[in-house]
Amino acid sequence: MKHITFYLDFVSPYAWLAFERMPQVLEGLSYSASYQPVLLGALLQQQGNPGPAGIPPKRDWTYRHVSWLGHALGTGLQMPARHPFKPLPLLRQALACSEDGQINRFVAGAVLRHVWLGGHDALDPARLAALAQLLEPQVRPGDDSGERAKALLRANTEQAAAAGVFGVPAYAVDGRVFWGLDGLPMLRAYLEGDAWFDGPEWSAVCQVPSGLGG
Repeated sequence: MKHITFYLDFVSPYAWLAFERMPQVLEGLSYSASYQPVLLGALLQQQGNPGPAGIPPKRDWTYRHVSWLGHALGTGLQMPARHPFKPLPLLRQALACSEDGQINRFVAGAVLRHVWLGGHDALDPARLAALAQLLEPQVRPGDDSGERAKALLRANTEQAAAAGVFGVPAYAVDGRVFWGLDGLPMLRAYLEGDAWFDGPEWSAVCQVPSGLGG
């Protein structure tokens, strides 16, 4: 059985869509999955990538696109009242439910639904309190200060970057990283044993020279 590490940040609408779609796309396959919260902003900064929100026309298109995808895929998606927002409170709340940096599907789904269903403010204090109450049975003891959750988030993000993760959602299996909602069919093909992955193409693309040099 293959194990998939699903990297996510709750600020990403595509993470929500992929979270909902992955069980459907991979239906019938034998696999296990764990969910690893990371700080998307730090990953983007490492790559010098402003993200879609940093380019106004791309921001508008991204929000339009994900809203349509939520409708077309049947998952639902309503843009939160403010976006982007600083996801640290949500990431740390999720990781308060972990001792090793991984969270279960219930925790991941609860936080993602908090952000992406209903069109509310993801950081509204009353809503954060309600989310904390929902997750309370999942919280691991011994981290009243929140320092463990903070350390786990740093370690998760550093580990993701070292693994070649540059954005979310991303899925790592057997040392290979698949990225994006539209990477799910490729992930399925790999898990099914598609012979393409035994050929040279996966690694050969890294050797293609850039034509933008001086």
